[in-house]
Amino acid sequence: MTDNEEKKAPVIPPNLQRWTDVFIIFLLLFTFASFFDLGGQEAEDIAYSEFKQMLREDQIGSVNIRGDRITGVYRFQINDFSEFITTFPPMEDGDLFPLLEQMDVEVRVSSAEQSIWTLIFINLLPWLLLIGIFMLGTRMLRPGGKGYPGGGVFSFTKSKAKLTRGEDIKVGFKDIAGLKHAKEDLGEVIDFLRNPQKYRAIGARIPKGILLIGPPGTGKTLLARATAAEAGVPFFSITGSEFVEMFVGVGASRVRDMYKQAREVAPALIFIDEIDSVGRTRSSVSGLGNDEREQTLNQILAEMDGFSGDEAIVVIAATNRPDVLDSALTRPGRFDRKVVLDLPQREARFDILAVHAAKVKMAEDIDLKQMAAGTVGFSGADLASLINEAALLAAREGKKVVDNSYLERARDKVVLGEKRESMLTEEERRRTAYHEAGHALTAVHMPYADALRKVSIIPRGLSLGFTEQTPEEDKLTYGQHYLEDRIAIMLGGRCAERIVFDEVSSGAANDLQQASLLAKHMVTEWGMNKDLGPLSFQHPEQSYPGQELLLRKDYSEHTAELIDEEVTALMVTNEARTMETLNAHREQLDVIASALLEKETLSNQDINELLGIQKGEMETEANQP
Repeated sequence: MTDNEEKKAPVIPPNLQRWTDVFIIFLLLFTFASFFDLGGQEAEDIAYSEFKQMLREDQIGSVNIRGDRITGVYRFQINDFSEFITTFPPMEDGDLFPLLEQMDVEVRVSSAEQSIWTLIFINLLPWLLLIGIFMLGTRMLRPGGKGYPGGGVFSFTKSKAKLTRGEDIKVGFKDIAGLKHAKEDLGEVIDFLRNPQKYRAIGARIPKGILLIGPPGTGKTLLARATAAEAGVPFFSITGSEFVEMFVGVGASRVRDMYKQAREVAPALIFIDEIDSVGRTRSSVSGLGNDEREQTLNQILAEMDGFSGDEAIVVIAATNRPDVLDSALTRPGRFDRKVVLDLPQREARFDILAVHAAKVKMAEDIDLKQMAAGTVGFSGADLASLINEAALLAAREGKKVVDNSYLERARDKVVLGEKRESMLTEEERRRTAYHEAGHALTAVHMPYADALRKVSIIPRGLSLGFTEQTPEEDKLTYGQHYLEDRIAIMLGGRCAERIVFDEVSSGAANDLQQASLLAKHMVTEWGMNKDLGPLSFQHPEQSYPGQELLLRKDYSEHTAELIDEEVTALMVTNEARTMETLNAHREQLDVIASALLEKETLSNQDINELLGIQKGEMETEANQP
């Protein structure tokens, strides 16, 4: 027998362990039940003389005489008691039985002696209870692992990472549409995990950590699982929050246990989702740190440094907040390779829609290209949800296939929310129609605006109506003229109300908030101002709560006043542009509002027909500054 075999703990068969647990639970339940049975129901302890008096007054229903004790039941409840107990006097009472017979009381007489088995059970009962508690406590104190399914009370120091064998993962790169550059970057890691000797022979070192960066829903977790499936290696998955507990040191213990398990089955891939929950920048300010989180981060760093050159273990972490990560986590030798996952572009959105549509019964004339063009800003998760919502709508209405109308309705539901029952009065409904008509008409006549897609006064989500625009091409940067037109369109509803009703309402609150925020970004971050110059006045993202209390503005109060003046001027100037546009096309504003009151929803084609604008005319007008 080898040394390793001698050190192995005895493995308890799972079935035997399960039956042992059942026996312990049964023993404890039986013991407690026996205590309750022995205790019996609560009875009133009365004096023998009181018992005789109540017997003469016909208040006793039945008695049970056992040795020198008498128990019985009252005919009627007395003092909230229905039973009683009393004791015979030392001398014999010859009047008791004639009196019981005279009052017609039911009498039972039992032997005073107890059986030998009853006495044995009563004496052994406390010991059985102690044995059961001891066995249960021993079971809870056992460590988790083989032979001890479920672990014990100290198993919270064990890793909570879920282990999945590579061959058990059903998703591969072929099942993930888009993300071409990300899959190319991870191809080298897959090759290393499949054949690490090829890289070791030449002296190459594969990155120990890969950081997936991207907005929520872009497929970071899915890509990590597919990487493990392509490499055919065990996949450990855990979220950063699962390391952190109330007790200091638990997270570090879980990190050590996770890496220990990974080394036992190497080559392996470890995936840590939302690593920013433990990998945030460590604070040097007293009172703002988190000892448990920082110890967990320190242990992760130590384990990554502890990898030897022969260990084929790759760690993939995901976050949508790379700006808050500690610099020690992203330095070379740790998570030094970064793979950025952007929101999918039009071609990638079409591929993603096609992948999910293949799982649903679609109509033959389904137009996924048009839907891909109308879903700018959607993540992969959003597109999957859109296809599923369309299938749910079709199934709810008893349809056999999903057509374009259901895709359009599902898109509106995902973007804007479910329809709400309208509680508007006629006056409020008319005001809403002019408000949305103001947005739509401004969008039609602004030269740099995105194409109008749909206008509606049907309440959805938190809004009473909506005006939707769709860019013809995906944009990554925005020019100043485009952004100014965006502000003008946001102010279109408020300006229309002022023109028609000679006042404004609270319905423009969200428009003003979004327009003001956009104007502030233009002035303070993007240098789109007149007098401040090419400067940025935006603070970097706060790395931990409370840090903003320790920072001061990096510009003077005079500069702050200039920023406010620039933002105000930007809003006022574009409001004047919007007012001028709507006044110049006042009749068109009435036409769109009347159509909205009648039909509630208008498409881009409907508005073009109402305004008599041909496609060529619109393109010519859009190209004019």
